Amino acid sequence: MKIVIVANGTLSETDRLLSRIQQADMVIAADGGAVHLHHMGIVPRIIIGDLDSIPEHILSFFKEKQVKILKHPVRKDQTDLELCIEYAIDHGCTDLLIMGATSTRLDHTLANIFLLRRLADQGIPATILDAYNDIHIVVSRLTLTGRAGDLMSVIPVSDRVKGLTLKGLEYPLTDKSLCMGSTMGISNVFTQDKAEISLNSGAVLVIKPKEDI
Repeated sequence: MKIVIVANGTLSETDRLLSRIQQADMVIAADGGAVHLHHMGIVPRIIIGDLDSIPEHILSFFKEKQVKILKHPVRKDQTDLELCIEYAIDHGCTDLLIMGATSTRLDHTLANIFLLRRLADQGIPATILDAYNDIHIVVSRLTLTGRAGDLMSVIPVSDRVKGLTLKGLEYPLTDKSLCMGSTMGISNVFTQDKAEISLNSGAVLVIKPKEDI
C-alpha cells in the first residue's frame, strides 16, 4: 500500500506535490499537516497528533468530511510524525512518502530524517521529499532515477559502513568501507538515468538535491 504522510513542516511547490499525493492509497495528516492538505483541497484518511497546530475551523471542516481523528496528549514520548509512521506500518504500508518533514527547526528535521532508519530496517521504501531534496536512508540497496549531471550525496550514518558500492555515478565505489564523519560521498554526479547504491552493513543517508530550483 502506497501511503503519503503530510507533516507540519515547510511545504512548497504544492502543484508538483499534488499528483504524488493523489497517487497514494492512503493519506495521513500529522497534526498541522492537515492545514497543508486543506490548502491543497485534499481530504486525508486520518489526522494523527495532539492537534495543537490545527485551527479549529480546519479541524471542524475535516470532521464534517468524516475524517478519522486520532488525538494524542500534548505531553507524549513520540512526535506526531512517528505516531503517523507507526500507523502506516500497522496498516500495511509498502511504500511511504513523507512531505512537510523538514523546516528551520534542525532538531525536528534531523529527528524526522532518522525515522527513516526504522522503515529501512523493515524493508519499507521511504522517502522524505521537500522543495530541495529527496532524502532516503539505505541499509541494503537503493536505485534512484535522475538525469546525467544530477547530484547525489551518500553520507554514513552508522559507526562504520561496509561493502559500499555506487554505480551510475561519476565517482563509483566498489566494496568500500567508510566511517561516520567521512565526506567521501558528498556531491557525486549521475552519469546516466539511474544510480545504484548498495552496502553489506551499516546505514547511509542518501540525498538527491535539486539544484534547478
